[in-house]
Amino acid sequence: MSAKPVVGGLRGVSAGETSISTCGKEGFGLSYRGYDIAELAERASFEEVAYLLLYGELPTAAQLNDFTQILIQNRDLPVELREVLERIPANAHPMDVLRTGCSMLGTLEPETDFSQQINVVNRLIAVFPSMLLYWYRFATDGKRISTQSSSPTLAGHFLQLLGDRVPSELHQRAMDVSLVLYAEHEFNASTFAARVCAATLSDMYSAVTAGIGTLRGPLHGGANEAAMELIAKFDSADAARSGVLAMLGRKEKIMGFGHAVYKESDPRNAVIKAWSKRLGDSAGDTQLYAVSEAIDDVMWSEKRLFPNLDFYSASAYHYLGIPTQLFTPIFVCSRITGWAAHVMEQRANNKLIRPAADYTGPAARSFLPMDERA
Repeated sequence: MSAKPVVGGLRGVSAGETSISTCGKEGFGLSYRGYDIAELAERASFEEVAYLLLYGELPTAAQLNDFTQILIQNRDLPVELREVLERIPANAHPMDVLRTGCSMLGTLEPETDFSQQINVVNRLIAVFPSMLLYWYRFATDGKRISTQSSSPTLAGHFLQLLGDRVPSELHQRAMDVSLVLYAEHEFNASTFAARVCAATLSDMYSAVTAGIGTLRGPLHGGANEAAMELIAKFDSADAARSGVLAMLGRKEKIMGFGHAVYKESDPRNAVIKAWSKRLGDSAGDTQLYAVSEAIDDVMWSEKRLFPNLDFYSASAYHYLGIPTQLFTPIFVCSRITGWAAHVMEQRANNKLIRPAADYTGPAARSFLPMDERA
């Protein structure tokens, strides 16, 4: 028997040090490089936050302009990658599209030396929206879209590629805030997977692909998609209350509530909830937000479970006209910044990540010839 306690899922176990973010201290709270998430969501753009995560400090006006121009210049897709994206079936999981696209780009524009890492990161930040929406528009509309747009921001660029129109300031800012909220979250499953990969001295594309593959799992990413499917079932707040109570009575899992780290509340929830209401009011909606709030109330009164970022992100994205199947890939378009920051941090002070395991199989035994086996 092991002398050390085994902790399922490594809950509460420190697996390393990071200067990038901290979350869940005292049961709540999230900061990027020392800046509180609520203040960043209110005052910073996604590009400013991306720069902060990658370089450690908020950019000056000149630095932000240079960074933004680099991202704009990196939006286009290589012809070979477009051809690959066009071959991916329309019924493919969009996360598989990004996983495949990232891996393919790594063969076309390989990272042959770690000194190239920031160039690779800038490329991936800029190209993920182009990659996702080129495939989506080709698969659904049969249209080969341009991957350039008139918007200087990633949020505006994403919405413009999706809808063939310049988004309103309200929609662009709402999208921008959601990207800020999803950008980084300490040693979550996908980030840890990326760091494990990076610790072997593998390339940036492989580490990011590991992150995408991990985020694809429904216990990490996808809760906002599941939340949208739940919300869409009900046509009123009353129907939502009775429906969710019945689901709880059947012990069905309600996605988008509770968190592995936060114990009292998810600090990102208040921000996205306010944006969901604002977007709903702007759209003249009297149903979707009310249904969401009713589910929220039931989960708190019955289970003392609070909504996490994913729950109200569902209605916010719906108001922005984003198809449900693209919700989790948006997570990638944002979290690439956090993953990359962690990969670079891992490389700067690297040690192979190789935990031990407690063996629970049979005791030592001898090999039996075939004729002696039962």
